[in-house]
Amino acid sequence: MGRGYIVQDDVEGYLSKLCEQKADPVTGLLIGQSSTQRDFVVMAIRTPQKEESAAAARNSVDKEWVTEHARQVSRMLPGGLSVVGVFIITDADAKDALTTLRQLLYAVENLISSEHLWDPADDDVTDCVTLHINPKTRKTVCRTFDIKDPKSVAKPADWKYQSGLCSSWATVSCSLNVDMLLPLPNNRTSTGNMEECLKEGLKAWAHQIESGLCLIDGKRLPEDSELTVGQRRNVRQTYTAQLLITTENKRLTDVIEQCGGSVSVTGVIHSRAYLHSNKPKARLAEKLLKRDVVSTVATRVQMMLEELLASDQESKGSCRDKQQKELFCLPHRIFCPLKVSGPLCVCDYQFSDEGLSEVTERLKEMLDIDAAEEDLDTRQEMTFEITGCDITPEPTQEKVEAPEHKKNYIGVAMATVVALLATAASMLYLNDI
Repeated sequence: MGRGYIVQDDVEGYLSKLCEQKADPVTGLLIGQSSTQRDFVVMAIRTPQKEESAAAARNSVDKEWVTEHARQVSRMLPGGLSVVGVFIITDADAKDALTTLRQLLYAVENLISSEHLWDPADDDVTDCVTLHINPKTRKTVCRTFDIKDPKSVAKPADWKYQSGLCSSWATVSCSLNVDMLLPLPNNRTSTGNMEECLKEGLKAWAHQIESGLCLIDGKRLPEDSELTVGQRRNVRQTYTAQLLITTENKRLTDVIEQCGGSVSVTGVIHSRAYLHSNKPKARLAEKLLKRDVVSTVATRVQMMLEELLASDQESKGSCRDKQQKELFCLPHRIFCPLKVSGPLCVCDYQFSDEGLSEVTERLKEMLDIDAAEEDLDTRQEMTFEITGCDITPEPTQEKVEAPEHKKNYIGVAMATVVALLATAASMLYLNDI
């Protein structure tokens, strides 16, 4: 028996409108949450049109364009929401459409998973969905592929619409104080060297987050316990979590590492995860929240790196012989509620020199969402104002781990502390050695 997808009924209306457009083919992404029992689709997003003539785009699918769009969309999804499949609207032969969908699905998954800094879990669902809609007959063909198996064959799946799908989904959120030091390579002439070095440093930090202790509403819940047990059905549930990181998870051996500089990332981030209403387990809440913590920090570091590399190209001729310490303000996270009944939001990242209008423009371009500035939730992370910058030279960085101490937990302990810490924004210090 194939998998069954329960789909928010707003998706049906969205896809119907796309069927009425004259463009052929129309491709896009399916956003939702997969679990071992059920799969949910809460949103469909068409691929943005390229700036080229309609005639050139007709009857062709640009795989690179679709996959890059998927990568950008993936960055804008909080914990619990992910790209679970792709769709195509075309009157082409069903067999040809399925071949195209299969190619898109694997390309999208390969690119998105390449940015993941966490290890796959045993309960991760590896089946993803493809949807082919004929715009003339409105016939819908739903198939799934195991994206971890390159030789996977298409399997039939059910596709059923339901109203109020997200109305009783649970929200788990936390604020976390981030303070980490990432080494930079001696040779920074290569962009690849920079990215790989930062990624390895982020991976080490991600492992600390993964192995940290998660408290939900102040309690350590058994992994298999139902998160919403004892709660009334069809009532929105919200939980506050705390992530406690132990010093035991750090390397216990003394290590001295020669590097060409370092990136210090400090500040407070807001993280959240959404959970389906089909008896979600505490283990799922912890996994999705931790992955969102890792993803939101890594996304911001990557965005800043892209900005720095772009500005570095513009000022290639400038002299940077002096040792220096530069201060940058990482973008802060802004949430935008989906126009469905329930708590679901998407997010974007706003740099300090950007206005809210630029955020709404990106939401329209990337997610096809019409959002007003007053719809945006800007309260979760505060903007930091830079009043000065220390450019005092620093000595070569040496990373030396202290001897093992008794277990100490580092984390946010009280809601009042979270409120105070939230006045700090994520910062990035780039030290040239």
